[in-house]
Amino acid sequence: MRKILFSRESDCLQPLLSLIEKQKHRTLVLWALEYAEELAHKFERKYPDEHRPREAVESCRAWAQGRVKMPIAKKAIHAAHNAATEIADDIVYCSIARAIGQAVATVHVETHAIGGPVYALTALTYESDKENAQVAVAKECDRLYERLLYWEMNVDTVKTSWAEFLLRNDVPNKERLHREKREQKARMV
Repeated sequence: MRKILFSRESDCLQPLLSLIEKQKHRTLVLWALEYAEELAHKFERKYPDEHRPREAVESCRAWAQGRVKMPIAKKAIHAAHNAATEIADDIVYCSIARAIGQAVATVHVETHAIGGPVYALTALTYESDKENAQVAVAKECDRLYERLLYWEMNVDTVKTSWAEFLLRNDVPNKERLHREKREQKARMV
């Protein structure tokens, strides 16, 4: 049986999650869109006639820049997931399409940021041989961490327009709030 092999509780993702919790929403958007773009290139090499994942990247980039509204981007995100469903027998590329859909949804809320790596690492594991999968996953987690550090240091140097909701600095990081809520719930049990 094929399944998602990672989650936000996966040990290898904990350093990345900790870093995600400290970021501005704009930083996570830049990081996630960069990652989605990389994944879209890979996806298109195998499925050159399937444009829905790429359209999700472009739609969400436009949403982040304030050029389109959420309903348009949300429709494109759902379409990327529909593309994944249609190729469910190809677990690697199904996972890549889902990774794209999750990554670009970071524009909506920070808690989607980890979804890109969850699905992309699943794809990487399925396409790697057993002996090399663990090393490949660790290397990719390190790379993603380093890219997020890059965007953390460079977010304010990016020359782009931003949607008004991404310019607010008074909004707490939703990934951090999500963790705090889970921890509070666990203490109550």
